[in-house]
Amino acid sequence: MTLEVAIIGAGVGGLCLAQGLHRAGVRVTVHERDRTATNRLQGYRLHINPLGAQALRECLSPELWQAFLATTGRGGLDFVFMTEQLKPLIKLEADQRDANWRDHHSVSRITLRQILLTGLDEVVRFGRTFERYERTADGRIALHFADGSTATADVLVAADGSGSRVRQQYLPGAERIDTGITRVAGKFPLSDETKRQIPAQLYEGLTNIVPARGYSMFCAPHDFGGDPVVLPGGIGATERDGAMHDNTSSYVLWAFGAETRQFPADAASLPGAQVRELVLRMIGDWHPDLLRMITMTDPGTVSLLPIRSAVPAQPWPATNITLLGDAIHTMAPHLGLGANTALRDARLLCQELSAAAAGGTDVVAAIGAYERQMSEYGFAAVRDSLRTARRFVTRSPLARRGFRAFLRTAQRIPALKERAFGAGAA
Repeated sequence: MTLEVAIIGAGVGGLCLAQGLHRAGVRVTVHERDRTATNRLQGYRLHINPLGAQALRECLSPELWQAFLATTGRGGLDFVFMTEQLKPLIKLEADQRDANWRDHHSVSRITLRQILLTGLDEVVRFGRTFERYERTADGRIALHFADGSTATADVLVAADGSGSRVRQQYLPGAERIDTGITRVAGKFPLSDETKRQIPAQLYEGLTNIVPARGYSMFCAPHDFGGDPVVLPGGIGATERDGAMHDNTSSYVLWAFGAETRQFPADAASLPGAQVRELVLRMIGDWHPDLLRMITMTDPGTVSLLPIRSAVPAQPWPATNITLLGDAIHTMAPHLGLGANTALRDARLLCQELSAAAAGGTDVVAAIGAYERQMSEYGFAAVRDSLRTARRFVTRSPLARRGFRAFLRTAQRIPALKERAFGAGAA
């Protein structure tokens, strides 16, 4: 059967789905509101876990999958919990890396977008701001855009992020809540000189700071281990000036979390330098090396984001409209599951739609099968991410002391450590 799929939004999930459908011979078009591919770049790293890597491996061509592997960072995967005075609480040692989809990867968002756009020149249409859809007499979907243009498709996929206009029309009861948590992120540049300014753990592995009172901090390296790889065609190259969008330099991503009420009401509109100073004032009694890391961060790489989270939606009847990624299950970033869950969505939906197109079977049934699985794991990730965010930011001082004592005890007792954190933690 001939199947035409329209995807609204050229983010990670939407482009991964487009790559997979395009490879399977399904007619697919991506409509993206940005005027060009470099209009709205996001400069931080992404952690790709084995589920996200499996989705990329299956949806990308072998050549693009190898390009992904070639351009990832080299940072370690051991996970250490420490106090704000950099006293170790517990170390979770990663299993041996195997450099394929079963591994974890650090990738620049910009590089991943370059990979996902490769080969889709005739598929992705920029400058197309979606406004609304309507059903036609033959059951297809007519799309209307802000410039007055229209398009039709057999299937509409909302991949247009947490503010999804498709979701607002299709599932108006699917709510988003303000978690009351705000996150600040920045990039500490890595070089031989700057590595001497901070402890090795902060650039050799993953670090979670568990302070005595209501803040959190996570540090993750994106280290090329030398000269970064820039592939023919520009994959891995820097596309826009400025430290935030520098795609070829190594750095440590740090992310600081606190209750929103701890920030000024106008914090979201402040320049990076002032946001950086806000964080430094909040953590003034932390270890000098942590203060140095933030002080040495280029303010152009500092950003502030209030955290929102989806309310798990009640089951809805399947139709030829569906959703993936943040468009349906926006989640707090504290477990690093957002992009990976979107990629998992893309892989599963690609499998269902490709099979329906190849076998001439019912597309709505295929979408229903996708949505049943996606709703289960997607909203579980939403709940787990929100629980973790609140645990690390809003937990009482007494509960924090108990948690830190538990981590110290688990470090001393291998059986407890393995039971709490899994076999790879011993």
